[in-house]
Amino acid sequence: TRDRWTQTTEGEKTEGCGSLAMDRGKALPLRRSKRGWMWNQFFLLEEYTGTDMQYVGKLHSDGDRGDGSVRYVLTGEGAGTLFKIDEKSGDIHATKRLDREEKAYYILHAKAINRFTNEALEGESEFIIKIHDINDNEPRFTKDPYIATVPEMSEIGTSVIQVTATDADDATYGNSARVVYSILEGQPYFSVDPETGLIKTALPGMDREVKEHYQVVIQAKDMAGQMGGLSGTTTVSITLSDVNDNPPRFTKSLYDFKVPESTELGSAVGVIRANDADINANAEMDYRIIGSDGPGMFDISTNKSTQEGVIVLRKPLDFERKRQYSLRIQVDNVHVSPRFFSMGPFRDEATVKIQVEDVDEPPVFERSSYVMEVKEDAARNTAIGSVSASDPDGVRSPVRYSIDRRTDMDRVFNIHAGNGSVFILRQLDREESAWHNISIIATEFNNPRQISRVPVYIRVLDINDNAPTFATNYETFVCENAKANQRIQTVSATDPDEPVGGHRFFFSLAHEASGKANFSVRDNKDNTAWILTRRNSYNSLQKSTYLVPVVISDGEFPMQSSTNTLTVRVCTCDREGNMKLCNAEALTGRAGLSTGALVAILLCVIILLMIVVLFAALRRQRKKEPLIISKEDVRDNVVSYNDEGGGEEDTQAFDIGTLRNPEAIEESKQRRDIVPETFYPPVRRPAPPPARDNNNGDVRDFINQRLQENDSDPTAPPYDSLATYAYEGNGSVAESLSSLESVTTEGDQDYNYLSEWGPRFKKLADMYGGDDSDRDS
Repeated sequence: TRDRWTQTTEGEKTEGCGSLAMDRGKALPLRRSKRGWMWNQFFLLEEYTGTDMQYVGKLHSDGDRGDGSVRYVLTGEGAGTLFKIDEKSGDIHATKRLDREEKAYYILHAKAINRFTNEALEGESEFIIKIHDINDNEPRFTKDPYIATVPEMSEIGTSVIQVTATDADDATYGNSARVVYSILEGQPYFSVDPETGLIKTALPGMDREVKEHYQVVIQAKDMAGQMGGLSGTTTVSITLSDVNDNPPRFTKSLYDFKVPESTELGSAVGVIRANDADINANAEMDYRIIGSDGPGMFDISTNKSTQEGVIVLRKPLDFERKRQYSLRIQVDNVHVSPRFFSMGPFRDEATVKIQVEDVDEPPVFERSSYVMEVKEDAARNTAIGSVSASDPDGVRSPVRYSIDRRTDMDRVFNIHAGNGSVFILRQLDREESAWHNISIIATEFNNPRQISRVPVYIRVLDINDNAPTFATNYETFVCENAKANQRIQTVSATDPDEPVGGHRFFFSLAHEASGKANFSVRDNKDNTAWILTRRNSYNSLQKSTYLVPVVISDGEFPMQSSTNTLTVRVCTCDREGNMKLCNAEALTGRAGLSTGALVAILLCVIILLMIVVLFAALRRQRKKEPLIISKEDVRDNVVSYNDEGGGEEDTQAFDIGTLRNPEAIEESKQRRDIVPETFYPPVRRPAPPPARDNNNGDVRDFINQRLQENDSDPTAPPYDSLATYAYEGNGSVAESLSSLESVTTEGDQDYNYLSEWGPRFKKLADMYGGDDSDRDS
């Protein structure tokens, strides 16, 4: 076993185990100890300010004989950088100033090695170097500045805010981290607890309206506040919050306002304001009228954004009736704290005088509207009523009346411009219009811009001027086998008049028909009547319809009556009286055809005609064949173009220059009645230059040239054709070439020249060029 050794120096002890020990400072003689300690930690002061490296301690092995064969090795935290060891002597030094607040201790490992064999002489030992703290850090507050609020008028000792300062020094070693608070600025209003840093009010009755903001400086000092301790400060901004400790006050006791009498209802006539030293909700006020010599004329409301009292007009003003009003206004705080009731009533009062100013007003009608009545038979220019308006101003300007013609477009009424009497200009008809609504205008004579209007409702009273008639168009029939006194129809009446007691109609058979009547009328006394038969049977062959004249009269004065004819058809009926067959003449004569039915029938006829025409056109198109089916089918064909020119005077139909200039190049025109199988270019023969002095010779030469070209053209049609050159008419030397006139002059024509025109015209030559005896046969 290894012995335990204790090595001491002046003022401290260093423990060691085995042969590897550490010396520090001046070594004392070794002595054997019965009690040994494991050496594992050393101490080093922070913030060393010496010029040399700070000595930490010394490593020494029992195997070190001082011959330099032992090499000491140091590993761990900071080894080689913060801490260096002399390999030969084992001395350890700190190379830099150490700060405990950065790192409080370092763990290192030490061992002794044979320099030549690199074999470990001792096992690796672990030790700790602790940094001894010194008071090198001042206290620091967690905030700077602090912001706090406290209600005004708070009592002494009311907590405001707590400040906190921290010290980075070691709180377990000495008083380096023991902090004490004190107040440097802010007295005598506030105080601070030295241990906790709690700031409290120190003065009663602090008024926000006097001083609202305070700056308090708090100091925190370590070393328990002793001399030589380090300190730090912070600023605390303290604001006194508002409480409702001030009542509202009007700036003056009397307010005067002037307002024109024409001010519209709901308009503001004045604004008053009371001052309150408080702010926000504590300054909210409520205005109300507590007295007035014009009840209900005015009202007051509070503008929430400006806390002003707005006086509003509720009833119309009239300078001629009342020229001044007096109001008593009271203002109160909305939110009142019971704590400050003793500071007096939180309300104030003021008087408001409102003077009404005179303005030029329009005329005023005695009524807001007028209702007039007139009988519909009233004569023209009859007065039906009057309106009255006056100038409310002191000058009492005369008033002129007129009717707004936009409300009386038909000019049924008129009004006297001076006295306002309304009379009618046209005959009235209640059944056409029972009410007339017009607007009458009153205008000041001295100031025509001042006008006013009033509605006038005119009711047209009814008179009995219309006779009653059948309520509807009745379709009545009587059976051939009808019995006497059999009811065949119930009739009623209508009358556009409206009597006060209601309608009462009387029905009877016309006097002229009562002697030989086939039917009778029974009045039911309830505005209806029955039509009854007076014989047992009727014959439709003898008479198919009967006309029954019914007289209807009313019970009003003057009595009005009318004769209405009821048409009764005679029909064949079954045993139950149901109609089976009626005379056709009676049916059509009674029922007739409506306009819609006639239009429908006409449309059907038009559609049928269109279908027939379309069908005929399609059949005609199918039967139509080409003029020439084949080359062997050579037949006479007459093509009528229904086209006749206007002669030389017609300059639009044809260019005469083409006929006069045979050298003009004309594009070949294909026939429209056949489709050519092949195309042969036309053969053009040079023509001799025309004689310019003879226009007729030019035309003759042109025709002969075209004739020769067609005779020699193999593509020319193998049948006769007629070409119209549009060079004929009354102005032409050749006169008319139309075949329509040839009928009357056929005997005078000589067609023998046709045989000289070649085989193409042989057919025509045979038809027209023979003797008269041949044609007659």
